[in-house]
Amino acid sequence: MLLVHIGLFLAAWFASLLTRWDFQPDAPMVAMFRATVVWVVVVKTIVFLLHDQFRWRFGRLSFADLGRLAFTTTLATLTLVAVDVVREAVGVLPGLGQRLSRSVMVIDWAATMLLIGGLRALPRTIREVFRPWITSGDVRSALIVGATETGEILARNLAAHHAPSYIVVGFLDDNILLGGSRIAGLRVLGRVDDARKVLRQRPVDEILVTAGELPRSAFRRLLSDAAEFGVNVKVIPSMGELLASGGVVASPNVLRPVEIRDLLRREPVVLDDSAIEGIVRDRVVLVTGGGGSIGSEICRQVLRYRPRRLVVVERAENALFDAENGLVSLRTGVPMAFVLADILDESRIRNVFDTERPEVVFHAAAHKHVAMLEQNPGEAITNNCFGTRLLVRLAEEYAVGRFVAISTDKAVKPSSVMGCSKLLAERYVQAFAATARTTFVVVRFGNVLGSNGSVVPKFQEQILRGGPVTVTDPDVERFFMTIPEAAQLVIQATAIGKGGEIFLLDMGPAVKIVDLARDMISLSGCDEEEIGIEFTGLQPGEKLAEELISAEEQRVQTLHPKVCYVFGPKAVLEEIEDQFDRLHALPGEPPDVIRESLQRIVPEYRPAMPPRPRGTGGAVPGDRLSGDITERPARGG
Repeated sequence: MLLVHIGLFLAAWFASLLTRWDFQPDAPMVAMFRATVVWVVVVKTIVFLLHDQFRWRFGRLSFADLGRLAFTTTLATLTLVAVDVVREAVGVLPGLGQRLSRSVMVIDWAATMLLIGGLRALPRTIREVFRPWITSGDVRSALIVGATETGEILARNLAAHHAPSYIVVGFLDDNILLGGSRIAGLRVLGRVDDARKVLRQRPVDEILVTAGELPRSAFRRLLSDAAEFGVNVKVIPSMGELLASGGVVASPNVLRPVEIRDLLRREPVVLDDSAIEGIVRDRVVLVTGGGGSIGSEICRQVLRYRPRRLVVVERAENALFDAENGLVSLRTGVPMAFVLADILDESRIRNVFDTERPEVVFHAAAHKHVAMLEQNPGEAITNNCFGTRLLVRLAEEYAVGRFVAISTDKAVKPSSVMGCSKLLAERYVQAFAATARTTFVVVRFGNVLGSNGSVVPKFQEQILRGGPVTVTDPDVERFFMTIPEAAQLVIQATAIGKGGEIFLLDMGPAVKIVDLARDMISLSGCDEEEIGIEFTGLQPGEKLAEELISAEEQRVQTLHPKVCYVFGPKAVLEEIEDQFDRLHALPGEPPDVIRESLQRIVPEYRPAMPPRPRGTGGAVPGDRLSGDITERPARGG
């Protein structure tokens, strides 16, 4: 590198003198070159050496590298001027007997930048501009949606990768100020709505969209336009996904097919890592229901922050076995304990608290399947209410620092036994938090996309069978969140909760289930007429639309842009304990008696419709999951 730079310094200095002499070299110019070349090269070499400019790799010139090169070259030129002034002052002049022309210095600066910067950029230029046309491998043409910085990075990185090779034909962007402009040398060809026109004019193999870039309606139109021309649509994962998976930003290897979550425009939840790390790091963390979709994801997220020990409690043996295999395979080095236990078994759970001494508890164990619990309401009360109360009391007794209970939007104006049981659990946690040493908070979820027993796997199964896809009602709609978002919300609430709050995630607008079904049919490559959608009627306990807050509650934004909390009338522990005492006699009663009693105990509970036996009212086999988008783990899981 030193020899290469010395050669470039020589060439730059000779070129600057030659330019100053109008490319007509004569004896005075040659004398000037001989008298100055040594000290000029020495000065420039020393300056470049002091600024670590001899350590770089061909083809890796960035704007930051170019800026550092410009600074170093400018400093070298100013040093040459200073040395020349000193030489003149002490009478040591070049061959012409006069001071060097300052124009020679300026020309030398430009020549140095051109030669060194150009040499560094040459491999990258060849790789990005010419390689796709001369490669013999698979070459695909791509259209990028979003002329943002992310889109620009994506375009450059795609051009730099050899397998597969991409030729990016341009961008689509709804920013009217970018129309016709060039980003990374590529033209912005129009708005997203112009996709059909662009695809008609240019051969495109794939359209690449950054996750969360487009609203759901625009994404669906883009998918329709792409399908018409036989073009694949792929997604570049969001930064949150890349960090979680360890992927390389904007690499072809992380491009994935469009998934149902992309059509929900679910932007990633960015965690406040500093706050969370202070709560979790070097502490014993206990997760109940750790074998369920949410519980296991909470465990994975917690491991990122290096707890001293992770304790996973789960009643279902198979679920605990799967959770152990999945968490151990992460090889985090964090000691873990996997406890097969029911949260209703007081002696067993007390022993776990006594042995492990948890400092942070995430309570994810619950019964959550709406239609199933309408037929078994006693189990909902036993597990969701009494299980939560036991854990709350033990957390306070064993001086747990923070306790997070997971609830659901179905607890707002509950129309189901499951929602009613969750409302009672919420109130118990809030009432207990008022005088407790432990910090107790509640996290209220929407519907978790892709969790166990949710509508997405059910639709996938029905599509694979050839249909029909069963939906309860054409107007039923729900709020959605992804499994990682749900887990991250729980962990974030742990860090920012002061005690007694109910936290919510910004989930955007509610989504109609029938639209979700149509999207899944489309993404599967099938036609809606071929698969078919059948409406079966609302299930017992279901509402057409869920709500996130009640009329008595108020929403307050936290410092985290995606998280807020609600507060309403304060629950009094004595009153809640009295309600729980009245619940004790219910689990052994018939379902109708339990529902009637719950209406007297919880005035907000209003059954959406009378329960109906299975197989009546026009229901088709398998319809019990078609409108229920909540998780269905076993008791305690």
